[in-house]
Amino acid sequence: MIRILIGLIAAVVVAAAGLLGFNLYVQHRMTSGIEAAFAQVRAAGGKASHGKVTVDMLARTVTVVDIVGESAAQPPARLRIASLTAAGVRQPDRTRVSAESIELADIELATEVTDKMPVKVTYKVPRFTVKDYSGPSNSAQLPASESLLDIYRFALQQFTAVAASSVTIPSVTGTINGGAATPDGGEFAYSGVALQDIRDGKVASTKADSFTFTLNTPQAGKRAKLTGTLSNLVAHDFDAAAAGTVLDPGRSNDDSYHRIYREVSAGPYVLATDQGMRAQIDSITVDDIAVRPSKLQLAAILALMPQPGAGPPTQAQARQIMAKMADVYEGIRIGNAELRGHTMLTPQGPFKLAAIRANLENGRGQLALEGLDVETPKGPFRFDRLALNSFDIPQLMRFAARANAEPRTTPDEIFGLFRVLEGIEVKGAATPFRDTDKLVNIDTISLSWGQFVGPVPSKAHLVAKLNVPVDATDPAMQPLVAAGIDRAAIALDLGAGWTEQSGAFVLAPASLEIGNLLKASARVALANVPRAVFSTDPMQAASLAGQIEAGAIELSLRDGGCVDLIVAQYARAQNVSREAARGAIIDQIKAFGQAVAANPDAAAAVDAVVRFVESPGQTLIIKLTPRGKVPGLQLVQLLKTDPLIALAQFQVEASTGL
Repeated sequence: MIRILIGLIAAVVVAAAGLLGFNLYVQHRMTSGIEAAFAQVRAAGGKASHGKVTVDMLARTVTVVDIVGESAAQPPARLRIASLTAAGVRQPDRTRVSAESIELADIELATEVTDKMPVKVTYKVPRFTVKDYSGPSNSAQLPASESLLDIYRFALQQFTAVAASSVTIPSVTGTINGGAATPDGGEFAYSGVALQDIRDGKVASTKADSFTFTLNTPQAGKRAKLTGTLSNLVAHDFDAAAAGTVLDPGRSNDDSYHRIYREVSAGPYVLATDQGMRAQIDSITVDDIAVRPSKLQLAAILALMPQPGAGPPTQAQARQIMAKMADVYEGIRIGNAELRGHTMLTPQGPFKLAAIRANLENGRGQLALEGLDVETPKGPFRFDRLALNSFDIPQLMRFAARANAEPRTTPDEIFGLFRVLEGIEVKGAATPFRDTDKLVNIDTISLSWGQFVGPVPSKAHLVAKLNVPVDATDPAMQPLVAAGIDRAAIALDLGAGWTEQSGAFVLAPASLEIGNLLKASARVALANVPRAVFSTDPMQAASLAGQIEAGAIELSLRDGGCVDLIVAQYARAQNVSREAARGAIIDQIKAFGQAVAANPDAAAAVDAVVRFVESPGQTLIIKLTPRGKVPGLQLVQLLKTDPLIALAQFQVEASTGL
């Protein structure tokens, strides 16, 4: 059907330009020329007819009325045009024709898609106007195929050869009847459609003032009405040649990106149901939309889709479809996409989301949600930002496609999920604390990983800063409750990484801060860590673990009131004074010192701990340096059986200070 409309405008303008200016038989010749063009449509298997052809020699205008067309495909698409008028028609040279304006009136297009439940779609366009048209003087041969992709490719090819200052369509209305999703049908409408500056297959801008629709859909056994309005749709710098690359089999090896749109924007977008749900997006902006033909050949994708009446796809077919859809994500580039001002009214309460931001290239990108505010049965939940970093959608889809396949998923494939996402970040969050009216406030939680050895990451970093209520019913929290502390600020910074050149694996930074009470930090190093230990085979990793050696260990503990808190709790438990409690704790530490007196370094460390308890507000630092090679597995075993011998493998330095 689209073939008929494509060839129709060109045929009328070409015939008019070639014949206007002759005084004799113009009417007859014009009719014959247009009829020849319509015969070409009929020869391709379709139906095409027209009514009277009128020529105004003075105004260089030709009018054709009662145009009717029907496609050869079954079910057929039908086109009716009440009239087509081309004014100011000229032929500036042998290869080009032009018209000051082309106007089509009362267009009706009816199409039907046959599936288990047929769907009929009709369009009505009262007026369609083209200004300052210029195009080839010879109408192109229509494609013999009724394939929708062939028709689209033909249309895009012809589009690159025409020019116009504008195309305006004041309104489009349509109806949908039937289909599984809309058995009761629906309606839709566009208003204020306009294209500006069409030249060399490019459109400077395309806009529609609004798009509205109403659908009657089944929901939980009932009929529900869904209405929607999308306003202010604008697209800049459309490139038909770039769009055509994904329809051209000859470009199937083209691995470069071709930009289709510079920018597309719209908003607000409002959805509502007669059940009381209402959702709105204030604005939508998408920049730098491009396609990569090698990954986005639509013919290959559509070939995998189930045919009408074929039933649901088999598991093997579903896996093929999912794998091909993974290619689709790799075939699209989006420089930046932003959806702002999400709101939703539901029976459960309001939902707000300030923005969604995303980008995509080679199937990988970042997805960020900002400004969430929603009510849950336990209380409010909100965050300022939730971001998924380097999110690989195709890899996730390919894993899902393989999940239930034979042979079973391998460990390498399972560990490959680490590559699907290389980090997650949460900022400014608040969530209900158990069954109370208090909130857990999260300033930051950031987790990232990378530096892959095969599918296994060899580097990771966790940062968390949060403020949590103190649970007065938890026995472990009683020291804080007794001290009048009802909330605790917690800061955690934990990192680990392997360096292949040196073979060192270091746990650093490693710090924990609890309010103003305590700050603890550590640095733990392992030496001679082989690359092959980062294996998905546990037997291989275990066999190489014996090569790993213990490195230097450094511990730091800064007291900000934690010692006094422990002393006070001990005093309450033993029903003694705080001075007596502190003395008793120191005596217990000294008693342990007697047990390790044979190791002067250990005894010195015990003395440092005593000073730390005696004088609050100090910082305790303990450093352990291996006296020689200390196999890691051997050290772990000694810690289980004889910790003092394990400690003797290290030179111990301990100090305190303010």
